[in-house]
Amino acid sequence: MGEIAAISAAFLWALSSILFSFSGKQIGSSSLNRIRLSFAFLFLIITHTLVYGTPIPFNATYEQWMWLGLSSIIGLVVGDLLLFQSFIMVGPRLAMLVMAVSPVISALFAWIFLGETLSLLQMSGIILTIGGISLVILDRNNSHTQIYSDRHKWIGILLGVGAAIGQAVGLIFAKKGLPPEFPALSGVVIRVLVAVISVWFFAILSKQFKKSFQQIRQFPKAFRFAFAGAMVGPFLGVWLSLIAVQFAKVGIASTLMALTPIFHLPIGMILKEKISKQTIAGTFIAMIGVAIIFL
Repeated sequence: MGEIAAISAAFLWALSSILFSFSGKQIGSSSLNRIRLSFAFLFLIITHTLVYGTPIPFNATYEQWMWLGLSSIIGLVVGDLLLFQSFIMVGPRLAMLVMAVSPVISALFAWIFLGETLSLLQMSGIILTIGGISLVILDRNNSHTQIYSDRHKWIGILLGVGAAIGQAVGLIFAKKGLPPEFPALSGVVIRVLVAVISVWFFAILSKQFKKSFQQIRQFPKAFRFAFAGAMVGPFLGVWLSLIAVQFAKVGIASTLMALTPIFHLPIGMILKEKISKQTIAGTFIAMIGVAIIFL
């Protein structure tokens, strides 16, 4: 179950990144983040009520709310905001490939803050991952980066790195707040609830509250893309990712969930996106590096 859930999550994240990229180009990353989290929360409370009889997990402890809440703010609010802006600037495939470095960052954080040492094999995996990502970044035939200046491209890549760091830290906190006996669905409900409150609170402070609703009326197509993306990404994808961590070894689950850029290749071909041999080679080298680190 864990392995199937991890692979399914990777595919859904690849699909949702395409949908969110289309939507974000019309309404912007901030509005997209608020709308897609609100949709996801609606799906979650309906599902949680049907499965457990309550819209939110009232049986969760204070510590679980704290860790899952911190995980939400760092991963779903800040991290995803950076990721969506990266989608807009360099395209979903390149942004998601940069996100593949997140497991590497997790390993480095564990070494720095938890004293876990890296083996020679793991260090080799890190070098392979960074090398694969560099191949794609330096590919001048990348269809998403041709229309932008080099400065614009590198800003988008740095935003993707920031999103990867946010995801890594968010997963570490989520692990602390998700004991084996606690339902993964309940954990997702807490994370998304905290994220929804946070993004709309900041929208009120920045006087962007009305703007989001105005954009829904102004860009109905973006609204539909955000609705579909929320269903497959922060709802089904995140739920499956927590199931994967619960029912499979963390290393195996992390590796399989990092396959998202691989799923971008056939999706990109369907969308008639130009994909060079260098991009394909870089993608597979990066995935091999991630696999070496965790397997």
